[in-house]
Amino acid sequence: MRDLAVWIERHACRTPDAVALRFDGRSISYSELDARVRALASWLSANGVGHGERVALLSTNNPDYLALLFACARLGAMLVPLNWRLAPAEIAQILDDAEPRQFICERALAAAAEGRSPLWLEEIDAQGGDLMSAGSPADPVLLVYTSGTTGRAKGAILTQEALAWNAVNSQHMHDMTAADRILTFLPMFHVGGLNIQTLPALALGAEVVLRRRFEPADALDAIEAERPTLSLVVPAVMKAMIEHPRWAACDLSSLRMVGAGSSVVPVDLIRAFHARGVPVAQVYGATETGPIAIYQKCRDAMAAEGSTGQPALHCEVRLDEGEILVKGPNVAMGYWRNPEATRESFVDGWFRTGDLGRVDPAGNWWVVERKKDMIISGGENIYPAEIEAALSEVDWVSDCAVVAAPDARWGEVPVAFVVSRNGAKTDESALKRHLEGRLARFKWPKAFRFCEALPRNAMGKVQRFALRAQAREGGKQAD
Repeated sequence: MRDLAVWIERHACRTPDAVALRFDGRSISYSELDARVRALASWLSANGVGHGERVALLSTNNPDYLALLFACARLGAMLVPLNWRLAPAEIAQILDDAEPRQFICERALAAAAEGRSPLWLEEIDAQGGDLMSAGSPADPVLLVYTSGTTGRAKGAILTQEALAWNAVNSQHMHDMTAADRILTFLPMFHVGGLNIQTLPALALGAEVVLRRRFEPADALDAIEAERPTLSLVVPAVMKAMIEHPRWAACDLSSLRMVGAGSSVVPVDLIRAFHARGVPVAQVYGATETGPIAIYQKCRDAMAAEGSTGQPALHCEVRLDEGEILVKGPNVAMGYWRNPEATRESFVDGWFRTGDLGRVDPAGNWWVVERKKDMIISGGENIYPAEIEAALSEVDWVSDCAVVAAPDARWGEVPVAFVVSRNGAKTDESALKRHLEGRLARFKWPKAFRFCEALPRNAMGKVQRFALRAQAREGGKQAD
């Protein structure tokens, strides 16, 4: 079914009493979820949301997150999921760009909506109501913002059809059926948490166990109590679970596989799950690819540890001077109101990922490194340009560059090399005070290295490879 608007409705007709969602100790059937979707669609329509309009949502995982997405699909509108880890200024920037007709916020996250007047999610009084669906497979339904290399967030536009094809790819990857039970604790403001397993499961009429957010103890509790068959992890989550005191004794026997994505996954983390009998199948992609583009199936997970697998069932993947390019019906149609960035990244139907890869003789793909300067820390994308732009606002900073450094907990973290205008000032606390409220804390540099000058080539370009080497060594000055 390419039309998201009818997914829940069809299951409500065929299996009305089947459980769609489990959340906070209660079960929600497909008929109940369908009623909520219809009510929210009518409520949104009555509050000015029509075809092509945007609805911004700032919330942790909960059933209405999904109900609002399907309600938008019925109206031909777009959901704009907001990352609650962002600073208020960053959220405001996205809202200014997306211009949503409605901004809905969970009350617990009110501080992140500073300066705005949202509607409170808990106070939406949507009762009954029904509308003829005005959405179609070609309609954009998801506007997901991802940090840009220029320092400004870009909104990737995903259609209903793109999410449907992504779901088909996911179902093939996981050998997913309606009998599966999916545990979702990764945030649904990322396409990983929303689209790799959660939506594909609902497309099939399977059951999803929702957690508001990830906590290692809660995740282990959920695995033992809810008995999921599938879940999705990122390296930081894997590490937190493995290091938890209950890891060795936790009953993981219900899990037939976990998917692992967001970045290159360290082999030692994969092997720790394999040692407990849980296959880890890697999945590769980007916000712009829905995200599923390359993946392992369960049977391949233990045979090619570290590989990201083979091209998705409905994707074409190729290398262009080492860069991974992806083409398929799951790929975004471009960036919201950003034709220049769209032209740069989407060429003749191919999305340029900016990642460098290779293919082995068996057809397995391996991600070598990122061509772009993006840092992936704990599953979050961080672009150095964002941090550099903020630091450059400080009057005594004459030059700066941010690079990735390896980190045992987060995989990698940003490290800032700063040149003082007076050649002597090294006030780290002042830099942190300046970043407060401007950038989310997960984007803050883990360390500041003060230096006399940045290494540059003959063309004046910063030699980031030299800075990365110094960051890895743990403290040499960039002089």
